[in-house]
Amino acid sequence: MSTTSPAPPSLRLRLHAVLRRTWREVASFGVVGALAFVVDNGGYNLLVFGLPGGSGGPMESSPVVASVLATTVAVAASWVGNRYWTYRGQRRENVVHELVLFALVNVIGIVITAGTVSLSRHLLGLDSPLSDNVARLLGWAIATVFRFFTYRRFVFVAS
Repeated sequence: MSTTSPAPPSLRLRLHAVLRRTWREVASFGVVGALAFVVDNGGYNLLVFGLPGGSGGPMESSPVVASVLATTVAVAASWVGNRYWTYRGQRRENVVHELVLFALVNVIGIVITAGTVSLSRHLLGLDSPLSDNVARLLGWAIATVFRFFTYRRFVFVAS
């Protein structure tokens, strides 16, 4: 008869501390991401579709470029939020190096998000506000997971 004993108190305490720290990181990353999401999608819809009841936005014929532009503005807001809140204890001393890594990760994120719009528009032939926003939501979801893991592993690493 084999019995398994519970984890030693020190192991349980360490595990609890890691889970609590990770939960806080995920929560603050999520808040920053939610704000960036509003900036990104609000900006995209204004650029492509204009104000509700209007006749279209100034970039109506360039939805992929509009996606890149809106996401770029959201990325700038995200860097500030993540640097000074989510990863405030893990910032690099060399701000330029951190910003370059952040920009590189986000260029990949922009390609992911714009890529889903491009696939939806050009491969599937969908061009409605609903299809664009579904494509962008899918791209955002994939890019967000990618960003979370690369920020914590490569970008916001205390130097």
